[in-house]
Amino acid sequence: MALTESTMVALGTAAPDFQLPDVVSVKTISLKTFAGKKALLVMFICRHCPYVQHVQEGLARLGRDYAAKDIGIVAISANDAKNYSEDAPASLKAMAEELKFTFPYCHDESQAVAKVYGAVCTPDFFVFDQARRLVYRGQLDDSRPGNGKPVTGRDLRAALDATLDGRPVDSTQRPSIGCNIKWKRA
Repeated sequence: MALTESTMVALGTAAPDFQLPDVVSVKTISLKTFAGKKALLVMFICRHCPYVQHVQEGLARLGRDYAAKDIGIVAISANDAKNYSEDAPASLKAMAEELKFTFPYCHDESQAVAKVYGAVCTPDFFVFDQARRLVYRGQLDDSRPGNGKPVTGRDLRAALDATLDGRPVDSTQRPSIGCNIKWKRA
């Protein structure tokens, strides 16, 4: 497990389009899926990472808490499923069903979407406003495996709430920390 910080892509960056299969519904998910929503949360997660396992219940809770709000949420796993079988689509589907995710969970087999978003770790979070400009990238909260701090989602929730309310998101943002995305070997 290589401890990796998110790259902190420049605020204001446009959300790259994507077309990925949802591992549960098998429907194709893209930016158009969330057209008209005030905000969009794109989360890069996986099943095997202890940092994601630490917050996965919090992510499921966040999905439930924001389900009725004007926000699109999508989770994406970009890990090399051939070498990390826990991150293969069938296992991701089981994870989504066990945790009762209320948002699509997509598999980025080519890893192209993770690369164009600048995602490098799991979990890695990106919040875009209605114009699909990046307003937040960074940590869920201060909780990490073993540090005794509760998983609250404080930082990410503050960014989502500000975006939904039309307020500026605090530009003081801390990088997410987790396992590196498991890139395919060339």
